[in-house]
Amino acid sequence: MESPTDLRYAQSHEWALLDDDGNVLVGITEHAQSELGDVVFVETPEVDRTVAAQEACAVVESVKAASDLYAPVSGTIIEVNSDLADSPELINESPYERGWIFKISPDDESEIEELMTASEYDDFVEHGA
Repeated sequence: MESPTDLRYAQSHEWALLDDDGNVLVGITEHAQSELGDVVFVETPEVDRTVAAQEACAVVESVKAASDLYAPVSGTIIEVNSDLADSPELINESPYERGWIFKISPDDESEIEELMTASEYDDFVEHGA
């Protein structure tokens, strides 16, 4: 499975997309959702919460386990995907589009460059993430 090349990836299996408006959209990867199994609940972070890169800020619960989600960059949460409250399965069905989890206004856009590229992430997963 190849990861979308327009995204950046954290070792904790979150993806990040720097939008044209300078904000960062965040979700979990195809690999992460397949490992979790059927997602049954998502605890999104509070809007206006300030987070540091690699800080736990959300939770995804599946039939198998609950897993913390980490902010891939530092900044302020400006939006959450409210569709996940009634349809957490969107993460399984569409992890890179409709299953996004939150949006951050980053403190420093360059932090996204510290995340893995798609090929680096795919290698990371392939070699025992």
